[in-house]
Amino acid sequence: QVQLVESGGGLVQAGGSLRLSCAASGRTFSIFAMGWFRQAPGKEREFVAAIGRSGTGIWYGDSVKGRFTISRDNTENTVYLQMNSLKPEDTAVYYCAADSRPGVARFASAYAYWGQGTQVTVSS
Repeated sequence: QVQLVESGGGLVQAGGSLRLSCAASGRTFSIFAMGWFRQAPGKEREFVAAIGRSGTGIWYGDSVKGRFTISRDNTENTVYLQMNSLKPEDTAVYYCAADSRPGVARFASAYAYWGQGTQVTVSS
């Protein structure tokens, strides 16, 4: 088992930045690939970014490439999502997730553990 707690969400104007954090506890953090997903009202959960166990194997969703950066600190058991040049369409609840299988998955169904989510609202 691993417990995930996101933080760092909030209200920001378009063009601004936010940094999300996801703190993990429980099992050894470094055995998990980590992902960020988001879900806007009335929409399906969308893949945002994922990172492999050692910090390599990074993937981004097409809508955030060039604007968002995922990183992790295995000594702090934390994964981060730096979000720059935010747009109103980035408004959603952002979730972090953990996957203990090899590789880096871009599908929500691959992740066994989820945080409770943090709201990000981008005003125009």
